[in-house]
Amino acid sequence: MPFVTEFVCRVGGRDHNEDYCGSLEVGNAVCWVVADGLGGHRGGQTASRTAVEAVLASFRDDPQLSTVALQRHLEAAQHAVGKAQAEQPSLSTMRTTIVVLITDSNLVLWAHVGDSRLYCMKNGGIVFRTSDHSVAQMMVDAGDLSLDQIRHHEDRNRLLRCLGNPDGDFRPTILPEPQTLYRRSSFLLCTDGFWENVTEAEMEVDLAKAEVPRDWLTLMEDRLLERATENDDNYTAMAVIFNSEAASMPRTAKPRGGPGD
Repeated sequence: MPFVTEFVCRVGGRDHNEDYCGSLEVGNAVCWVVADGLGGHRGGQTASRTAVEAVLASFRDDPQLSTVALQRHLEAAQHAVGKAQAEQPSLSTMRTTIVVLITDSNLVLWAHVGDSRLYCMKNGGIVFRTSDHSVAQMMVDAGDLSLDQIRHHEDRNRLLRCLGNPDGDFRPTILPEPQTLYRRSSFLLCTDGFWENVTEAEMEVDLAKAEVPRDWLTLMEDRLLERATENDDNYTAMAVIFNSEAASMPRTAKPRGGPGD
């Protein structure tokens, strides 16, 4: 495959890890998923794992690259979390964020719910970042907060959307049109425990120093660990680099930023 993928999924300063991630190849198609569970011990762990496994199972059955298929993968995750809630009343309050990237090795699509993020890099610079479904992001959109202030704002963990809401209204944000893969196109899928401790500028600097995803993750994780406290959150990051020599190079990098809805 023309993709190289690496990930870290750590407990951080917590007693248990409520993050989960996974990937799956089906022919030339690939799916990557990262989730951050909410709901305390056992609940968060169950929600994130259930959601990731449901997306991958749905992708295995239908690996086509389309917004319709991606919507179905997320609906499968929402259904699976809801089913687990119904079958185990002790888990009725569990929820999870999710971010998904799919490709046919020529084009890519992505989607998310909550504040787990995807960053897309071209020419070494961030050209797209998903927009969090959170109170803090809403304040940024209203001009009351700067983007960097989200990282340590008191409302940063107040989510507006997630998987597992009992009314079934999880409203994912899905990229409207597939994007072309260029040589050295790079992607970072990560939970808030990761991006809160690594800035966008540092992601770019560390990517420039790295030949492979493992090096990129190591450099960023070193920064995170320097800033970590004993009570810090779980953190997960999945790094993907498209290294096909046959692919064309992008002409220019576009301004970073991600539309919400």
